[in-house]
Amino acid sequence: MYSQKITELIMNPINQGKMPNSDGEGTVKDPQSGDVCTIYIKVEFGIIKSISFWAEGDVETLACCSMATILAHEKHLAEALRISKQDLMDALEWSDEVKHSSLDLVINTLGKTIQDYLLKRGIYYIQYEKLDT
Repeated sequence: MYSQKITELIMNPINQGKMPNSDGEGTVKDPQSGDVCTIYIKVEFGIIKSISFWAEGDVETLACCSMATILAHEKHLAEALRISKQDLMDALEWSDEVKHSSLDLVINTLGKTIQDYLLKRGIYYIQYEKLDT
């Protein structure tokens, strides 16, 4: 059912743990599953230099959080904001049998974390969805 990559991250999560004195922190709870994800970042000159997460939920959420932090580490904030659900699916070798709500939860949490960092510095960020026309 799970890809080898997902299984590896379930068994050995990467970047798991709370981060004291983070520059940005975001928490999102999935109202349907009850899963909760928090992502923490430390930023230098717009680059995510340190990133970690704390998740309460199923193993899929754990694997998604790990992969999102791997993808966002050492990226510029603008680049990290462009990490998509598809990017996570590709990196995790995601199968259609696995539920997708974990992907949405983690992408939303990463965005909220970056928004928190920017707001603390007086930079206002507005997220919008591109509409296909």
